[in-house]
Amino acid sequence: MNELIKEIEAAEMKKEVKDFKVGDTVKVSARVKEGQRERIQLFEGTVIKRQGGGARETFTVRKLSSGIGVERTWPVHSPNVADIEVVRHGKARRAKLNFLRERTGKAAKLKEIVSKAD
Repeated sequence: MNELIKEIEAAEMKKEVKDFKVGDTVKVSARVKEGQRERIQLFEGTVIKRQGGGARETFTVRKLSSGIGVERTWPVHSPNVADIEVVRHGKARRAKLNFLRERTGKAAKLKEIVSKAD
């Protein structure tokens, strides 16, 4: 039975997933269905956690909207997630950045990792 579940999960997984980590600022392009129309809506924020594995892997993105913190959690391999674009890489020293929930403004920022361009 375990092998059967693994086969089903492997069939549902995306072939290529963007490489992003906790602390990165990402733009998530989510497919939104309104009636019979479908459009893509962007959600830009900081990845505060990434959990699970395989087809069940999820990630949570947090942003401030009009001074109010908004969090959304998506499955990495969901067909409703059209694209994940990394805007900047942040320096995180822990796996879950729950401490950002109490912070606002400059205190909620993470240091940026600047890659050396050759």
